[in-house]
Amino acid sequence: MSAVELVCAVCPASCTMRVVVRGGVVEVTGNRCPRGVEYARQEIEAPTRYVISVVRVVGGDVPTVSVKTRRPVPKDCIWLVMEKLKDAVLTAPVNIGDVVLRDVCGTEVVATRRVARVAT
Repeated sequence: MSAVELVCAVCPASCTMRVVVRGGVVEVTGNRCPRGVEYARQEIEAPTRYVISVVRVVGGDVPTVSVKTRRPVPKDCIWLVMEKLKDAVLTAPVNIGDVVLRDVCGTEVVATRRVARVAT
């Protein structure tokens, strides 16, 4: 039996939950809604996170653009996504939703802001 305390991030209530795993069964207490149970199960069985970073932009009105994964990735993929992003370079213009990386840990990395091209 292992026990973990989690703070639910699904809604603003931020319930403090106690999660106990007994014989492969996840038991959750302290949640105020059913969404907390699902959040706790996912955190125990297969935690995921969005990866948010910046990528260099050449010829833009700003030197970098913010990016994020389109979907959350398994926590053990975070460093792989970051490793691939470190060498990425975009050329302005960049638009919101432009794909920066394809098929990395089962998702895409996309731009989250616009970068205009500057005249040289």
